[in-house]
Amino acid sequence: MLESLERGYYTMDMPYERYLFFMLLPSLLFGQATFIAVLAIEPPLPVSGPLVLLSFFIPGVALVYPQLIHDRKRKETREKFYLFITHITVLSTTNIDRVEIFRTLAREKEYGPIAEEMGRIVALVDTWNQSLDDACRMRAKFVASPLMEDFLERLAYSVGAGQHISEFLLNEQDSIIQSFTTRYDSQLDRLGLVKDVYMSVNLSVTFGLVFAIVIPFLIGINPTSALIAVILGSIFVQVMFLYAMNSIAPKDPVWFQSEMSLDRNVRVRTSLVVGAGLALALTAACYAALQGMLPIEAEKIPLPIYVAIPFTPLLLPGVVMQREEKRVKNRDEGFPSFIRALGAVESVKQSSTSTVLASLKKKDFGSLTENISNLYRRLNMRIDSQQSWTHFSAETGSYLIQKFSDMYVKGRRMGGEPRQLGTLISRNMTAVLNLRRKRAQEVGTVLGVLYGVVLSSTFAYYVALEVVRVLKEISTEMDVDSNIVGSLLNPSVYTMPEIEFLLLVAIVVNAFFASMIIRVIGRGHSMTSLPHFALLVWSSSIVAVITSEVVSSLIAF
Repeated sequence: MLESLERGYYTMDMPYERYLFFMLLPSLLFGQATFIAVLAIEPPLPVSGPLVLLSFFIPGVALVYPQLIHDRKRKETREKFYLFITHITVLSTTNIDRVEIFRTLAREKEYGPIAEEMGRIVALVDTWNQSLDDACRMRAKFVASPLMEDFLERLAYSVGAGQHISEFLLNEQDSIIQSFTTRYDSQLDRLGLVKDVYMSVNLSVTFGLVFAIVIPFLIGINPTSALIAVILGSIFVQVMFLYAMNSIAPKDPVWFQSEMSLDRNVRVRTSLVVGAGLALALTAACYAALQGMLPIEAEKIPLPIYVAIPFTPLLLPGVVMQREEKRVKNRDEGFPSFIRALGAVESVKQSSTSTVLASLKKKDFGSLTENISNLYRRLNMRIDSQQSWTHFSAETGSYLIQKFSDMYVKGRRMGGEPRQLGTLISRNMTAVLNLRRKRAQEVGTVLGVLYGVVLSSTFAYYVALEVVRVLKEISTEMDVDSNIVGSLLNPSVYTMPEIEFLLLVAIVVNAFFASMIIRVIGRGHSMTSLPHFALLVWSSSIVAVITSEVVSSLIAF
């Protein structure tokens, strides 16, 4: 812990002496002054409590802030390192100067801390006349990520020994791919561990909620307050697990976000508007039915079904987005073959990309074939090459295709050998796709676990509810002295409609967090969680209705 904190201060953007004097020392003085003022003035507890906490909180934040920044940079570097290595290797095979490689990467703001380090290395070379290997060696001491530190040190040694940067990077590809694969698998393993912990904790929360339903019958406390407290605790726990899974799951986004006007965007937005409109209309209709405003016998429909009905239209935008995302993933599968073939044919024919695409567009690259034909038409119409490829990436909707196609285009423009570029990019993207398949298997496992957890929790809720309902009916029908009944049982503390309403809230909350966890692990579009949410609410409502009928009939029998 102390070593990590020291490293955070050492790798700060400002000198740590300056931070200590201008940030940490004033915060410590402020905290001490606040604490002394509270002791001297002795304000009321509602005022003194927050002030005492503030007197410790501000110095504490100032103390660990450098470490928090250090950890954030290390995480961002780890997430983008694989793309960065592929990008720098592609640039190293072109005809540009090696310092220009770092200058180009410094302009890639998406790389975050990595781009900042590239800019600092360029500044050392341009402004302070340092050699590239010395600049890399100097910055290696101050980077937040061990991955980046090791890479810069080895790069500095190889370049200083006279090895060409492209030769070094090409030789490093196997070890980099292996390191990336190992790290990805490790994250998936940790995700499985968190999943098991989530099941255990959710079981405890379910027990707590059932306990909050039943125990007031014996000791006479307010069950509504107990249920609200347990539900709020459940929300807090699930937020923590959602955050943990988001932090652990590999950061491998599926979608490329583009502001271009595309048919896909029109379909998605239309389905979202229609789905939201129908959901609001059904909400109003269910409310009107429950209030007796509609000519139907509302009491014949169980209350859980009324809760599920308004969420049904959310299936429409969710299913539309899931289909679009499936198409994106299918295009990803075809891209390695396409880029490898493009590079090989360009290398053989020594002709323009549009000429090569004239033959490639006749080949079958799966879902990507139509996008390749559109790319050929744009290039053949002499539309700007960069814009044509950008539109191609936006059409595919794929984050990986956008990144790797951009690397290929820039590498070709800077004089890179097309066969080498195509092979390198195809190989690296194939490695990512193989790992995505492993993640898809993990998502399937987590999906089954979450559905099981939500449905079993609903079953437990309604078993407890029906037990209390039957006990309340029995106790009110007992022909004994009310004082004796009151000393043993407390049926009067229950307001059953309130209890059932809170249980339905708990069901919706569980369904929401379960669907969000599925989305976070899969790294897909947020709208792909809507079908899971609607199905979880519906299946939970059906389980609630069946459980109520079965338990009440069994107890009555």
